Amino acid sequence: MQFEVFTLLPEIFPSYLDTSIIKRARERGLISVRVHNIRDYTHDKHHTTDDTPYGGGGGMVMKPEPVFEAIETVLSVAEGQPFDAAQGEVVSPIPIILLTPQGRVFNQNIAQELSQHKRIALLCGRYEGIDERIREHLVTDEISIGDYVLTGGELPALILIDAISRLLPEVLGDPTGAEDDSHAMGLLEYPHYTRPPEFRGWKVPDVLLTGAHAKIDKWRREQALLRTLMKRPDMLAKAELTKADLKFLKSLESEEKSDK
Repeated sequence: MQFEVFTLLPEIFPSYLDTSIIKRARERGLISVRVHNIRDYTHDKHHTTDDTPYGGGGGMVMKPEPVFEAIETVLSVAEGQPFDAAQGEVVSPIPIILLTPQGRVFNQNIAQELSQHKRIALLCGRYEGIDERIREHLVTDEISIGDYVLTGGELPALILIDAISRLLPEVLGDPTGAEDDSHAMGLLEYPHYTRPPEFRGWKVPDVLLTGAHAKIDKWRREQALLRTLMKRPDMLAKAELTKADLKFLKSLESEEKSDK
């Protein structure tokens, strides 16, 4: 998987990309992250990438020329070709994603969807926003990491790189590690414990010490259901629940009624 990141602040990325799982994945050639400075594609002595908005108003707007040139050059897309006027939509074999509060809200399903691509371009917005022609005629997708506003798209870009990379084969030490993560199975993840078996009087659940894998799996599934019910009950409506899951949830409802 190759990530192409387009930004005005490339210095933000090395510290995170050179640590932990992402660093090891890059060293092993499982992922590649190339960070491109949009200022390198300007042609004036001041390397201007922004200008005042037409119609007035506060803030500055990212200019279209350097953004188009940067992405078209790096992705080897001929000028004018990304936009198919006949179809009325952007066409590109490589997803060109704008990180913006106006995009579809990022989640595990989108991460899984994007992990199927071999190459992804991430465009980090800055200032008041981007010239609308970039949105209309260049980017193929828009993604938000939540209903709030950040200073720029660099942190969201790192979040996408991290979340997508975890789903790629061999990136995690445990081949099935990503399958048990919160949201990956439609539920929040079950509780984890490690040594010592007792700490300040708080004990590890007995079932985890038995070595009985079937019982442990059942306990973990029930704990995931319980945690989801308590913290994110909205997720249960979309989760793929078995008859055993439904029976367990019904028993929890019965217990709650009996306690009242």
